[in-house]
Amino acid sequence: MPPLIVWALGALGAILVGRWIANEARRRSAELRARQAEGVGRGEREQARTLERDPATGIYRPK
Repeated sequence: MPPLIVWALGALGAILVGRWIANEARRRSAELRARQAEGVGRGEREQARTLERDPATGIYRPK
């Protein structure tokens, strides 16, 4: 194959891969924004217990 055709096919492939990556990033961002709008994960933070360090052992334990 002449080098020009190889370069053209490589450029076309790079463009297609770049567009696919951009679309995938947009889709995932929209999915994350939707989950954040629903408030998923907020209840987990409210239920989390605080930890207290044991001075003798240096191990953190729930209060």
